[in-house]
Amino acid sequence: MRDSIMGKEPHDWDITTNALPYYTKRLFSHMKVIDTGIKHGTVTIIIEKNPVEVTTYRLDGDYSDNRRPDSVTFTDELTLDLGRRDFTINAMAYNPKKGLVDEFSSLRDLNAKLIRAVGDADERFLEDGLRIMRALRFASVLGFDIEEKTARSIHKNKDLLKGIAVERLFSELNKLIVGKSAGRVLLEYGEVFGTFIPEILPAIGLKQCGEKHCYDVFQHICHTIDNIEPIKELRLTMLLHDLGKVPTAQKDENGNSVYPNHAKVGAEIAKEILNRLKSDNKTANTVIKLISLHDFEIPKSKTELKRLLKTVTPDEFKLLLKIKKADRSALSESFRDITELLENAEAFLKEIISKDECYSLQNLAIDGKSLSKKGYVGEDIGKMLEKLLDAVIEGKCENTFKELLNYVDKNIL
Repeated sequence: MRDSIMGKEPHDWDITTNALPYYTKRLFSHMKVIDTGIKHGTVTIIIEKNPVEVTTYRLDGDYSDNRRPDSVTFTDELTLDLGRRDFTINAMAYNPKKGLVDEFSSLRDLNAKLIRAVGDADERFLEDGLRIMRALRFASVLGFDIEEKTARSIHKNKDLLKGIAVERLFSELNKLIVGKSAGRVLLEYGEVFGTFIPEILPAIGLKQCGEKHCYDVFQHICHTIDNIEPIKELRLTMLLHDLGKVPTAQKDENGNSVYPNHAKVGAEIAKEILNRLKSDNKTANTVIKLISLHDFEIPKSKTELKRLLKTVTPDEFKLLLKIKKADRSALSESFRDITELLENAEAFLKEIISKDECYSLQNLAIDGKSLSKKGYVGEDIGKMLEKLLDAVIEGKCENTFKELLNYVDKNIL
């Protein structure tokens, strides 16, 4: 309903009815019906291979675990059913005969782009603590503001998130982080996110001194999020990329903030966070690697780029350029424009790839078997291969089998 009014194509439709579940099942007995949540009045009907959830009007009992109702009571009053919903934009219904059913000024809030709890916000969040993250996710994805009383209640009840399964929190965070207003929401509700990512808290208000900086550490983080593509791995990288500044913060002789080795430290912090949130390995490994390398210098020559490509793939390098651009966009204005450096680096990469130039051991025109025939064994094979690769990258030797063998003979380990 909400998406339809906003002019978006809904991903699915949920139907609510005064018919009891057993009656719904009997009515659609000629179709496949699944008891997806029969205890709470929900069955799923498969119509032309598409699942449609049908739920009986209901009232929820007590929420002793701040997550799910202990019991439900079926009712034949639609208004009572809508009154148990989380936010007004989700508390309207449509009937082909009666039209829009809007008992909670849902359309008003939708037009005003407001997230407002249905009834008392404290009660809604005490019923289900995950609704706090849902509110923040809706604000981010839809670009809405959160109504004042609802916002106060989110801050007041933020510790309810400590009782929510980390998998559910991370799932909501992944949806939120790619929203159009993710940076703004994170900035406004940093302490809320800090309930399950406490490493964020000391970054909030951590001042950065020097002409290069115009934001504190957490402000900088949030602005970088808004300045990079809405891709989960990139947004998570920006969220966590500078948390290593907290334990490494120092001042140089001029009083400027410096953070020696903060990328490596930040990668270790990110690893701990993502493990704790039970991230999938692919996402975690990508984010951790990007954070560990995010403070790199943009290559100013093909040779410099080839050295970097020894440790990252071309696709990873492209991501690092996006990260560097976003990182610089959240510095003082005079430090933001790196367009020429980025364009040159992209041109170097394009030329290296198009000409199939050597930048890794896989591209090298010689392998370990050939070296073993020259008398190399064990670790010495690897060391010589690295030496040969460096020689090719630096232009000291052509990447041909003959030239590489000659180079081996002249540079015996």
